[in-house]
Amino acid sequence: MTTRDAALYTITPVKPLSVLVVAGEASGDGHGADVVRALKTRRPELTFFGMGGPRLAAEGVELVHGAHEISVMGIAEVIPKIPRILKVLGDLERAAKERRPSVALLIDVPDFNLRLAARLKALGIPVVYFVAPMVWAWREGRARRIGALVDELCCILPFEEAFLRERGVNATYVGNPVIDQLPALAEPRVFRERLGLAIDRPVFAVLPGSRRSEIARLGTLMRDVASALGNTRPGLQVVVPVAPGLAKELVRAAFEGLDVTLIDGRAPEVVGACDVALVASGTATLEAGLMRRPFVTIYRVSPLTYAVGRALVRLPFFCLVNLLAKKQVVPELLQGDVTVPRVVEALEGLWAGPAREACLTGLDEVRALLGEGGAAGRVADRVASHLPAP
Repeated sequence: MTTRDAALYTITPVKPLSVLVVAGEASGDGHGADVVRALKTRRPELTFFGMGGPRLAAEGVELVHGAHEISVMGIAEVIPKIPRILKVLGDLERAAKERRPSVALLIDVPDFNLRLAARLKALGIPVVYFVAPMVWAWREGRARRIGALVDELCCILPFEEAFLRERGVNATYVGNPVIDQLPALAEPRVFRERLGLAIDRPVFAVLPGSRRSEIARLGTLMRDVASALGNTRPGLQVVVPVAPGLAKELVRAAFEGLDVTLIDGRAPEVVGACDVALVASGTATLEAGLMRRPFVTIYRVSPLTYAVGRALVRLPFFCLVNLLAKKQVVPELLQGDVTVPRVVEALEGLWAGPAREACLTGLDEVRALLGEGGAAGRVADRVASHLPAP
């Protein structure tokens, strides 16, 4: 065989089919992991790379960067991180250029992911975006840009689909992923047994958030609130779930001087074990609501972030549960109202009586609004539709 003949039979290695997955915080890491798991059942030959946390890594996603590198909340808080964020953005773009994924799955964090979507669009890589940016709350003008950059937008709140489609976005309500990530509802004693807590003593759950900045802003206040409640409830068990990727020592230091039980992850079970909870605003409020436990939610950021947000955002509520219900189901305290006396007063009202029952009824209504589970599978189907046929 001549050299020329041999060349005719040379086999060019085929690049494995890959998906770029990018999540920038703990909730997105969980949502992404569920979608990756569903995709692997549909297309076992797929490989995955991108950015995320421990749950995506556990599903076999090769992490170019960790989600914690861009995880920050607020305008003033993000400024020191800008150089690092830009480096991460550039690295993901380069990885996409080199590996040429068949499709990208971008999850939440719109200020970062929409910039990445623009770069992926220039590379000809289709984008499926999971968890719609809250353009219905502020910066409505972004909807047109989203429609130009994103091939498909998977919404997790029922009212988002119509709102976005009216503005030219290819949006679909896929259900809320939180529904599938929660354990089955049960009495508090069931969850207390699972977590090794005393069954016959009251439980106060404290969810301080998944970011270091949230712990810094709210940790001491939450400790003081728990201490005040303990003074009127002998034997009170204070339980704090530590979000994946967050150092347990950091959380322990925030609650220094108070007898607390720290649990690695398992936030929904911690809420299930409690009588009442205190929750930092965010995805955790919906988790707490779907676990059917009364809670108070609080939100506090830097004065600059708050001033800008107040000028731009026009919403009757900031808690997802209340937004979905279109009424106050759970008490919410914002910025200057987040004081120990105010928070304790709101929590005391939920321990028993008419206020507690009204809260539980409202939470049941919100659960019904969200419909059936299965969001991850629906998103996986949308991602798979952009892959070459097997």
